[in-house]
Amino acid sequence: MITPLLDKALASRAPLVDPKHESAFRLFNGFIEGCADLVIDIYASTAVIHNYADDPEQGIAFVQEAKDFLVTSMNWLSAGIVKTRSGKTPEERNGKLLFGTTLDRKIKEHEVWYAIDLTLNRDTSLYLDTRNLRKWLIENVKDKSVLNTFAYTGSFGVAALKGGASRVVQIDLNREFLNLAKTSYSLNGFPIQKGTFIARDFFEQVSNLKRMNNFFDCVIIDPPFFSSTAKGKVDQEKESARLINKVRPLINDGGYLIAINNALFVSGQDYMQTLETLCKDGYLKVKELIPVPEDFTGYPETRMGNPITDPAPFNHSTKIAVLEVRRKQAIQL
Repeated sequence: MITPLLDKALASRAPLVDPKHESAFRLFNGFIEGCADLVIDIYASTAVIHNYADDPEQGIAFVQEAKDFLVTSMNWLSAGIVKTRSGKTPEERNGKLLFGTTLDRKIKEHEVWYAIDLTLNRDTSLYLDTRNLRKWLIENVKDKSVLNTFAYTGSFGVAALKGGASRVVQIDLNREFLNLAKTSYSLNGFPIQKGTFIARDFFEQVSNLKRMNNFFDCVIIDPPFFSSTAKGKVDQEKESARLINKVRPLINDGGYLIAINNALFVSGQDYMQTLETLCKDGYLKVKELIPVPEDFTGYPETRMGNPITDPAPFNHSTKIAVLEVRRKQAIQL
């Protein structure tokens, strides 16, 4: 029986349920709240149930109990889907309708609209664990130029524009993801400028920007856990420093480098050691660590057990650091 766990989870997240049902949050993080096979996210009035069981059949009972709980305790929900991590077909992994008919296509967060496509792929098209970073961008990049690499659906760039950024460039290999970012721009009345959405390999485009001496006040690097193309390899467990060094030359003196590592098996201490090693030359400095919201970390009354790898000094395996950048020529002057 997981219903008591879900009851407790919902009670702890009551302040996150807005009256208009336009926001998004994690309702239940089973990895740390008592059922590792189940995670539930809420996007506006649509529930997304993640079946994380190694054997999907083992998770079906939890999914059914979660569905019964949702339609009873959150009767304002209009639809629900289930995503099966170990599903055999793309439809099972990307999401199958569980109840209702129409899935929500947008959510509001910090007074910003974000377009969503909940069955676009295995993910839900908007990562909720980086909510606090979007808030930081709204508050800290006024009149600054921003480069969002590995942009996915562009939420960081959208937040930066909401915060008054002078220019935002979004880079992602997948044009379909960037098209969703454009929809978010339209929802907020932001202009879609030519050349600011670039569907190209990260390594290729970063090299291109360097050749053009194209600099930014803030660069965000949020790579996938692992990927490999003909131009280069992304490996967050082993090569975070290499990726960070790749973008450092693009940042103006006094600018920010926002580095995100979401590798579950990289401890917070190991990642901090990587960052501190990079800072030894004096051209980078850790400004602040941005925490992940409590609906992901669990609340004191809902948290059970410990994470697989200790994230401290971060509070979650999604490790977000803001670094200040100095340029060599600026120091020499």
